Amino acid sequence: MTFEPEVRERLERDAKQIIGRYPKPRSALLPLLHLVQSEEGHVSQDGIEFCAEQLGITPAQVTGVSTFYTQYKHQPVGEYHVGVCINTLCAVMGGDQIWNELTEHTGVGHDEATPDGKVSLERIECNAACDFAPVMMVNWEFFDNMTPEKAKQLVDDLRSGKEVLPSRGPNKLCSWKDASRVLAGFPDGRAHEGVQAGPESLRGLELAKQRGWQAPSSDTGKAAPHEPVQAREITDPPPNEPGKPIGGDVKPGSQEGRNQ
Repeated sequence: MTFEPEVRERLERDAKQIIGRYPKPRSALLPLLHLVQSEEGHVSQDGIEFCAEQLGITPAQVTGVSTFYTQYKHQPVGEYHVGVCINTLCAVMGGDQIWNELTEHTGVGHDEATPDGKVSLERIECNAACDFAPVMMVNWEFFDNMTPEKAKQLVDDLRSGKEVLPSRGPNKLCSWKDASRVLAGFPDGRAHEGVQAGPESLRGLELAKQRGWQAPSSDTGKAAPHEPVQAREITDPPPNEPGKPIGGDVKPGSQEGRNQ
């Protein structure tokens, strides 16, 4: 099936606005994928074909991009998509236990939704918030310092329709489709609501101010090496002993130079 005429008209209008932001139409592919996902909740074959038509590329090219990035879903997810970080720091702080108990509690696994369509789960490799580990996200909003009990209560509240507030960010959770539209480049006006950076994130800055630390001066006056490095500009270093710097003359900025 294809999009209904009124839906397609709206998508074409928004797509034209997105494409106009870029010097080359193909550069608009990522936000266009978010746009079609905001309509259906996932990237369908209709969405792939729509993006291809708007950008003058093939559906295969669109598919190659959409299947590379995990933010694009190819099956319907819940109204609230819950991500559990299971990367190293979150895992050792309890992320693995949260995931195990949450999947048992909800009865669904990775990128699967509950029967009521309210909640889906995803194992996320890193939420980029290690200072608040273990971390979860709901439609890309942060929930910090989680425990298995807090995680299960969170999904229960989401499924029952209870209002839930993220630890940082806006004062209200939006739906998965609305979050996709924001990522497509249509702000919802909530970017400056709520807490932006928590105390843990600002601790290093506070210490630097207290102790008078300053960043080292940049090398703005230093001549940059010519790039790319030519083969004739790199000499073969002599045999190297383990734990000793690599010898020989190398050009600054080359990989060999970095290894020194």
